[in-house]
Amino acid sequence: MSQSKILLESGTNELEIVEFTIDEVGPDGKEYTGHYGVNVAKVLEIIRRPEATAMPNTTHPCVLGAFNLRSRIIPLVDLSSWLGKRVKDSSTQKVVVTEFNNVINAFLVSEVNRIHRISWTQVEPPDAYLTHYTASSITGVVKFENRIILILDMEKIIADLNPNLAFQLDKSEEAREGEKRERAVRVLIADDSSMIRGTLSRGLLKVGFEVEQSINGKEAWDRLLEIKAQAEGEGRPISDLLNIVVSDIEMPIMDGHNLCKRIKDDPVLGKLPVILFSSLITDRLRHKGEAVGADDQISKPEITTLSRRIKALLRERQGFDFPAEARV
Repeated sequence: MSQSKILLESGTNELEIVEFTIDEVGPDGKEYTGHYGVNVAKVLEIIRRPEATAMPNTTHPCVLGAFNLRSRIIPLVDLSSWLGKRVKDSSTQKVVVTEFNNVINAFLVSEVNRIHRISWTQVEPPDAYLTHYTASSITGVVKFENRIILILDMEKIIADLNPNLAFQLDKSEEAREGEKRERAVRVLIADDSSMIRGTLSRGLLKVGFEVEQSINGKEAWDRLLEIKAQAEGEGRPISDLLNIVVSDIEMPIMDGHNLCKRIKDDPVLGKLPVILFSSLITDRLRHKGEAVGADDQISKPEITTLSRRIKALLRERQGFDFPAEARV
């Protein structure tokens, strides 16, 4: 097997990022180059800037219009405008066409530099200052010798531009008032986005689940080892303390594929169902989750589907008795 194939194998905690730049003009008239990145898994292709047709009722100035790419009408987002930057005029601008959350979008940038293969351990979570300064639009930082690449939260950008893509839980999934279960459903969530962790937790609490949060795969793995040690020390099955793990894929330090592989390789923790809940769940990428033993894979932001799949897995694997209308 070639080194390339090894690096791209599921569960190795490796990723590829496309580095692109935005040539900015500061308030003082000086020119700056901002270096940004996006996971290759989200990129369909990179093209020259096309002619875009204005769309009616566009509610955000950074949406430049739409263009036709092989019979697909794709919205074009001016990334510099969304970031609040004034871009340097250029006739060589590029467009990064992406697919995530089962939606195709295109982002206008100044130039696309290269692809980097790195470990998720090289991706540092942004500190509180950077998070505040960038309005929580950065999910990771990669430091090179002569520059820093900021990994953009593309999901947040699209959710801001299209509120219809936000997390919405069907009312039918919410627990009925006064409803109690003989056994609590305990869910461990791993996601690096504080916004998504909070939204997901609130949604699953409404369903009647107990929720614990981790900010990345490494923190979730450490917590799982603690739970495993407690279960073994008390002579109890792991399902007495935790029932299911729901994990994002893209996370600094340890990604969801690597977390899932570790869980499934462990004779005790491997009994826990694992659902990958990520914007990267697409037909062309689903095989990666299958390779690490994920019990289910659901695309964000389908929180109603997530709730139903959790119930289905726990009914099948751990004997939970949910109301008939909740079974899928």
